[in-house]
Amino acid sequence: MVRANGAVSLRELARVVQTSEVTVRRDVRALEAEGLLDRRHGGAVLPGGFTRESGFPQKSHLATAEKTAIADLAAGLVSEGEAVVVGAGTTTQELARRLARVPGLTVVTNSLLVAQALAHANRVEVVMTGGTLRGSNYALVGSGAEQSLQGLRVSRAFLSGSGLTAERGLSTSNMLSASVDRALVQAAGEVVVLADHTKLGADTMFQTVPTDVITRLVTDEPPPHDDRAETELQALADRGVQVAVAGTPSAAPERGRPEVPMPTPRRAAPQGGNHSGGHPGNHNHPGPSAGPAGGAPPGHLRSAPAAVPPRVADLAPRRR
Repeated sequence: MVRANGAVSLRELARVVQTSEVTVRRDVRALEAEGLLDRRHGGAVLPGGFTRESGFPQKSHLATAEKTAIADLAAGLVSEGEAVVVGAGTTTQELARRLARVPGLTVVTNSLLVAQALAHANRVEVVMTGGTLRGSNYALVGSGAEQSLQGLRVSRAFLSGSGLTAERGLSTSNMLSASVDRALVQAAGEVVVLADHTKLGADTMFQTVPTDVITRLVTDEPPPHDDRAETELQALADRGVQVAVAGTPSAAPERGRPEVPMPTPRRAAPQGGNHSGGHPGNHNHPGPSAGPAGGAPPGHLRSAPAAVPPRVADLAPRRR
């Protein structure tokens, strides 16, 4: 499984071989001692340091329950009439299926799979970027994609990646994908990262979003005894990232520091312009940071014990 997918979680291994995670953890240690794989937070990867990127067919079958829970929680952050960016990935594809029910929504994406999930949503407008198709994840990349995002302004961006650490932030294994994701971030007032627990602590080659630019992380509850994932979550909260954990119906209500208000846009959205991917136009209405009226989505927040300074949605680190 590790050779086919590049990485696998202990929970997934235990389910496939029908044994306990304690037994799987012991076997993984033995394989690591033989140099056959490297242990990571809650799982294992191929030896060699950085996590290798898996193809879409493999990714789509990994941590499916976790991705569903994360998508359910993240969808509750989107309000009627908003304009948002949704990047490429299997978790963001799950999110797109849920966004089809949000009326008056405009979704800007470079992902064919996200666009496909929203294709029959009558009340949702989909704006595709330009670019060159990357077959491994059905995403549009390259200068065409990046240029079509120039001058765009939306309320928030939903992104995924191959790894997430408090030290480097979100990262991916492909340079072209990383470059387009950075352009998506530039267009957004705030950045929401969707990452299941297997991504926590994984470090891949190309940084996409520095930690100081991430507004919120939506993730799932790490399995018991996954101390490193818990440590990573706390480290992210200490850096000012709002950590929303998707749980069961009995999950604790949201708690933590108040929502951070959206920063003032860096520049006004263009009144016209001809880019290959188009613009949302009058649909570009930043929604409230606290999510839709009627209460917060299920799950709970983890945050640093002390208050943190206001956030600045830019790729430059915020002032302390």
